[in-house]
Amino acid sequence: MTLISRRSALVGATGLLLSGCEKITTAPAVRKVLTAGEKAMLSGQRLVTDRNALAPEFTRADLSPRFRMNGNRLPGSADYQAHMANGFADWKLEIGGRVARPFSMTLAQLKSAPQRTQITRHDCVEGWSAIGEWTGVPLGLILRQAQILPSAQYVIFHCADDFSGTPYYESIDMIDAMHPQTILAHTMNRQPLPVGHGAPVRLRVERALGYKQAKYVMKIEAVDTLAGIHGGGGGYWEDHSGYQWFAGI
Repeated sequence: MTLISRRSALVGATGLLLSGCEKITTAPAVRKVLTAGEKAMLSGQRLVTDRNALAPEFTRADLSPRFRMNGNRLPGSADYQAHMANGFADWKLEIGGRVARPFSMTLAQLKSAPQRTQITRHDCVEGWSAIGEWTGVPLGLILRQAQILPSAQYVIFHCADDFSGTPYYESIDMIDAMHPQTILAHTMNRQPLPVGHGAPVRLRVERALGYKQAKYVMKIEAVDTLAGIHGGGGGYWEDHSGYQWFAGI
């Protein structure tokens, strides 16, 4: 008998649901039921799972020879094009929202901060996986520096890319935001993060499916609630295609 991991089972099952049932899951009544079920699942998982439990890590011998690019591959905005043209020398990451000390960081400042390197598996909702090496700054370090307020429950990632003019964004809760493997990665496989993979900085939240790994991150915002932010679902795909917000694996 072949045993499969919970991570593999969820990737396969979610891929089938999203490829075959998108029209059903975007119906308001169905989405309301799914959202209620997701909240119950999240609460249950938080109760039985160590909040600091690590996703599996691998060695360089395990690196995938090809790591597919998911989502957008090149933001079309004039601002992003200008940043790309000068090697992101003038790019700045904004940190704000429900924090006592909003600030911004250049790419050079991010690279000079304490770093974490991890070799992990990216599990795409479409059913494929790849192993890559990521180096970046722990998100928790940045949030602590910004002095997040006690009321903040979520972190929003505002990105440079869009779909047909609709801005791309994603979000995670504070438990995942403070997890030791959640980093803002600027390096992939010991090379500067390629544009197709989200340069200059992308999110890596290793206990979640691939669509939570926001690329082209421009601004981080701590918020009390997801309501009123774009469609209120917590992310572009959650708003427009009924994807689950939690996406934990």
